[in-house]
Amino acid sequence: MDIAKLGEFGLIDRLTKDIEIKNESTKYGVGDDCAVLSYPDKEVLITTDLLMEGVHFDLTYIDLKHLGYKSAMVNISDVFAMNGTPRQLTVSLALSKRFTVEDMEEFYSGLRLACDKWNVDIVGGDTTSSYTGLAISITCIGEARKEDIVYRNGAKDTDLVCVSGDLGAAYMGLQLLEREKSVYYQQVEEARKKNDKRALEELSHFQPDFSGKEYLLQRQLQTEARGDIIEKLREAGIKPTAMMDISDGLSSELLHICKQSGVGCRIFEKNIPIDYQTAVMAEELNMNVTTCALNGGEDYELLFTVPIGDHEKIEQIEGIKLIGHITDAKFGKVLVTRDNQEFELKAQGWNPLS
Repeated sequence: MDIAKLGEFGLIDRLTKDIEIKNESTKYGVGDDCAVLSYPDKEVLITTDLLMEGVHFDLTYIDLKHLGYKSAMVNISDVFAMNGTPRQLTVSLALSKRFTVEDMEEFYSGLRLACDKWNVDIVGGDTTSSYTGLAISITCIGEARKEDIVYRNGAKDTDLVCVSGDLGAAYMGLQLLEREKSVYYQQVEEARKKNDKRALEELSHFQPDFSGKEYLLQRQLQTEARGDIIEKLREAGIKPTAMMDISDGLSSELLHICKQSGVGCRIFEKNIPIDYQTAVMAEELNMNVTTCALNGGEDYELLFTVPIGDHEKIEQIEGIKLIGHITDAKFGKVLVTRDNQEFELKAQGWNPLS
């Protein structure tokens, strides 16, 4: 169905008509000029992400359901990175005429799967037209007690540096998808030059072979916010001194924490968690796997520091890896390699404006 047949408010109504409110802080959601929220005795956390087609995502290899899921999760992840609880979400879309009502229903189905996983209410947004493809702007609203909020500026000398999960897999998934996309378009171009209609017909059903690399695709296409790690830390009675999620790469995020906290760090290459499929893919592409883990981005794992006294507690939590420690600023930001050489840690992660 052409979106113009429904119009803006008809589309919004169709996409949101059966949304059920899950949070007491949501007094009124979709349907009026503003959502109404109430947060007595709590601090309100607000984060916004803007995702542009051709910059942040490529619809050649991500379907709209996965895109909706990922769009919500990257915002929800920011609230967890502040040690908060996500509660509400607003969604604004700019659409070109190539998108149908059914396309937007697919997008919203993924969006709602992500929100349902963490009990987040969709409470509003906006839609408009676009001449340049799809643009997505999402705002996530969360809550936390004042004493529970964790900022980037609280890391102290001797604190332990920890990460959740493993790193570099999302970047390797992106490299894999980009490689297969390149192969596909190269074959199409060759078939067109030869005017080979049979080859073009076969290529219309082109399916890359991703066997053995499923985890890499999952990490790139099905982003997960690590609220489970936040829950484990709370259960263990651990409050991080500084924390952020890894969207632009471990090196970039760690340097943010060091700069805002006025400290240095020592990170050990041998301790950086890397999945087997990530290592195999890096070797296949003749890339340094540690560089991929440090600078790849889009892992959306949590990077955080904890007091050295929490060492035993941290070691007992599954899914968390101790990768180094915080130092006095005068000692710099150092990566210690497997053969004990020391290098200055540099920010080489994702830069959307480069």
